[in-house]
Amino acid sequence: MLQTEKEDKKKEREDALADRVPPLKLSGLSVQELQDLCKDLHHKVDVVDEERYDVELKVTKNEKEIKDMMLKIIELQSKFKKPTLKRVKISAEAMLSVLLGSKHKESIDFKANLKKGKKEEEKKEEVTDWRKNVEAMSGMEGRKKLFDASGN
Repeated sequence: MLQTEKEDKKKEREDALADRVPPLKLSGLSVQELQDLCKDLHHKVDVVDEERYDVELKVTKNEKEIKDMMLKIIELQSKFKKPTLKRVKISAEAMLSVLLGSKHKESIDFKANLKKGKKEEEKKEEVTDWRKNVEAMSGMEGRKKLFDASGN
């Protein structure tokens, strides 16, 4: 019985293909006619591929809707319903007291355990009178001092 069923499906498939796709007659065609035939076949393949893609999208959309409906049915049939949760602002101390109950007695300072970054000390240049600086650098002694300073 299974064997005959397989043969019937195979025969139906072959009949459907024969109806949709006529047999190709390639003998006696010129090069230009063969190229036109290839272009036509490529176009038909593209059209069929687009249809397949559209059908696939419809199927996945329908499957998702079916899954959602099944979840709604299960939720309606069951006695337990999930409550809608609300966002609540709660401090760390209150959260620990709720979680630990009576065990939580002392307060914890969370900021105390944080590492403190080192602040670089700002380098302050001494503000001196510019006239003294110019007098000290003028002449050969000043140029010698500049030369000595750049050499180190």
